[in-house]
Amino acid sequence: MVKEEKIDLMKPTAFLINAARGGLIDEEALAIALKNKTIAGAALDVFEQEHTLKNHSLWGLDNVIVTPHIAGLTTEAMSIMSLECSKEIVRVKNNEEPIKWVNKKQMTKI
Repeated sequence: MVKEEKIDLMKPTAFLINAARGGLIDEEALAIALKNKTIAGAALDVFEQEHTLKNHSLWGLDNVIVTPHIAGLTTEAMSIMSLECSKEIVRVKNNEEPIKWVNKKQMTKI
């Protein structure tokens, strides 16, 4: 989605942030832009390959922050997930239809 052409359109003061899905950003093009200071920086929580190699082109750059796919593991996020999961369990226990189906088609087969 974000390939070299899109990165080249960014301002030199821009920061690219990806906490969505790996593979959305051309990581090699991003590394080149960061090395050349074409953009100011990047913050990434996801990568094309989750177990990225130790010699990845983004490692060691002073204008990039990387985290190990943990952006959603905040205290607040965990609290909300626990509460929502509990609500769904209570609905099912009360023979009510869950609101947040993951795979309704499969569940109707059970």
